[in-house]
Parts: sequence; C-alpha cells; structure tokens
Amino acid sequence: MTPVLKFRRRPGTEDLPPPQYMSAHAAGLDLHAANDEPIEIAPGEIRLVPTGLYVEIPGGYEGQVRARSGLALRHGLMLPNAPGTIDADYRGELQVILGNCGREPYTITRGMRFAQLVISPVAHVQVVAAQELTDSRRGGGGFGHTGH
Repeated sequence: MTPVLKFRRRPGTEDLPPPQYMSAHAAGLDLHAANDEPIEIAPGEIRLVPTGLYVEIPGGYEGQVRARSGLALRHGLMLPNAPGTIDADYRGELQVILGNCGREPYTITRGMRFAQLVISPVAHVQVVAAQELTDSRRGGGGFGHTGH
C-alpha cells in the first residue's frame, strides 16, 4: 500500500503548488517558497525559508529535506543540516534551513522551487548497553579508512 502524505496550507498560501514529484521517477517532492517578501541570502549566510505547509507524515516514515541539485551546483545553495529530518509526529509549519556557500547573494522569491522532500521508512532499534562489541575488519578506523 502506498503511504499517504497529508498536508494543509497556511492561510494566504493557496496560490502555491502542492508538494509534487516533477517526474515519474523523482525521489523527492519539490517544495515551493511561501515567503511574502524576497529572502536574500548573502554568501556565508543561513536563512529560514517557509513553505506554508503543515504535513502529516505516516507513522514508520520520516521526511528528509534536501537541496535541489541545480541550485546547489549553480548557486551554492545548501542545507547546513542536510538532510533535514521531519519526524512523523511533527505538525508545525515545514520550514527549510537554507545556506549560501556560493560567491554571490541569492534571492528566494515566492513560489520558486527551492528544496525537495523525500519520504523514507524509519527503522527503530532496541538500544542495548554492551561490555564488548563484535570485531570488524575496519575496527576503529575513522574517516578514509574504508579504502583508497
């Protein structure tokens, strides 16, 4: 059975498209900016961009907010907490933390597609304290220790 993502809009955002897949095999639903005034993001700056959406993610799933690849490549827009996680029990407005690591200011205008939302299953685990952990080939090797 296909999971259902319920949403409602903040009053005054009815003119904006709903979250939507832009191709048959897209993994993420495009999100549109719901700002009343343009939001300029200077190089090195981080801003919060509203979507005007409140979502109900089904239990057993999470929402992962990600940057749109074209904006990341061409303008250096990124999500500092990528992917941003939206828990299934969150009911506040969906807002996106957006940063500019490019060299030029970038302006987010109302209605533009600026991020995407991927709905993914979540596995809950049983947490158990242990005196020892099973050895592995990698062991305690950190960054860069899995190969060349």
